[in-house]
Amino acid sequence: MKFEKYQALGNDYLVVEPSEVGGKLSAEQIRQICYRHYGIGSDGLLLGPFPTAEADFLLKIYNSDGSEAEKSGNGLRIFSRYLWDKGLVKEEPFTILTKGGKVISQVHEKGEYVSNQMGQVSFDSRKIPVLGPAREVIDEAMIIEGQVFRFCALTIGNPHCVLLRQEVSADEAQRWGPIIEHDPRFPNRTNVQFMKVLDRSNIQIEIWERGAGYTLASGTSSCAASAVAHRLGLCESEITVHMPGGKIYISISDEMQVKSTGPVSFVFSGVMELGKGIEV
Repeated sequence: MKFEKYQALGNDYLVVEPSEVGGKLSAEQIRQICYRHYGIGSDGLLLGPFPTAEADFLLKIYNSDGSEAEKSGNGLRIFSRYLWDKGLVKEEPFTILTKGGKVISQVHEKGEYVSNQMGQVSFDSRKIPVLGPAREVIDEAMIIEGQVFRFCALTIGNPHCVLLRQEVSADEAQRWGPIIEHDPRFPNRTNVQFMKVLDRSNIQIEIWERGAGYTLASGTSSCAASAVAHRLGLCESEITVHMPGGKIYISISDEMQVKSTGPVSFVFSGVMELGKGIEV
């Protein structure tokens, strides 16, 4: 199996053409490929492009645990850069269809930066989904092991839970992230962001990614946290998101349409033999 590895702010993905694997991979194979001790190692795998009449390209996104993700901001930027490197796109905007909806992408500065029109944010509990009565999930409370967390939940094609904090840390994200990801109120599990508002134009987040765990950066997490900060009146519509892996730039329209812009780098390409593997 031929692959190419890219990273976006330390969030790394493998790109695999469908022809390399007959158009599909098992969850066990994906786990082995992404496992850093027995495979190539990555936060996820991008399988594509597939042909489709609904967009210029169809992309399937997989988490490192083998589950399929609806959408990934960093993954979409990486895939866009891959398409650029292969000469399949130029500087004009193009569309990518994901399980979480269609995204408009555009490559800038000879592939070094990519912008994605990520879609419209919704706080509707029925769309996210979040259990309980139909409502917008804004500034609610959850109690875990006696500790109260204030949170907002939303979807931008995939589910997010944003917690407002006075301070954020990797330790906190790794301590509480997996518990919140699997909280029963989120029937499809959820991505988790721990957010500190720095000023009207800057926020800081730590991320626990559904299906991947602690990660240095996330595009959809940056969009989700920025949308919450803007919706609560804590930030303006142009926001810089600071993460351990670096910065992403978010723009939010009056209709809560979100655009993200960030860097992408090629790492290396190679070949991996796909066998029966091991359970990981």
